[in-house]
Amino acid sequence: MLINKSYKIMSDIQKSVAEGLLSIKAIKLQPNNPFTWASGWKSPIYCDNRKTLSFPAIRTLVRDAFVKTIKEKYPDVEVIAGVATGAIAQGALVADALGLPFVYVRSSAKDHGLGNLIEGDLKSNAKVVVIEDLISTGGSSLKAVEALRAAEAQVLGMVAIFTYGFATAENAFAEKQVELTTLSNYNAMIDVAVETKYVSENDVETLKLWRQNPSEWGK
Repeated sequence: MLINKSYKIMSDIQKSVAEGLLSIKAIKLQPNNPFTWASGWKSPIYCDNRKTLSFPAIRTLVRDAFVKTIKEKYPDVEVIAGVATGAIAQGALVADALGLPFVYVRSSAKDHGLGNLIEGDLKSNAKVVVIEDLISTGGSSLKAVEALRAAEAQVLGMVAIFTYGFATAENAFAEKQVELTTLSNYNAMIDVAVETKYVSENDVETLKLWRQNPSEWGK
């Protein structure tokens, strides 16, 4: 199994990142007044990690967590790739901190000019770590990996800020043989939310039930 489920390895990072995301409301929890996602799913959580860019302390926290994780897991990395659009800025910050080249992968090829799908200079056989802001079902993230592999890059793995931990995503990453590591995750976020009284103990069951079957929850 290539999914990193060893939460104890980075428990300090996972907790501090979850605290940071909750403190700036990059993650919002409303178990009793759910959000509606673009997919039509009802959800007690909404996550927009782009908000981290507006808060220097949290932006730096996330960047440093990325850097620490990549140095430990992928010391041979040669290029950092961000997934458009949410991970472009954070990926560039990480690449700068590591002193490495940066590219980003578009969701679709440009309809003008060279029709690029990958923006930047990517050499054949380059060892790449992909940066992502959020993992939900994993579809768009893995599409970026496919584009990099098609360009003959060696994708060492993907590191993301946060994951909901859906089984669908875990299965998809395993099928494509992509190692996924996240700075924080749904379980860590719930623990921090309870500790800080963002939600009550009574809300925990609702939050856990949603993740088990998000497409049907709330109907």
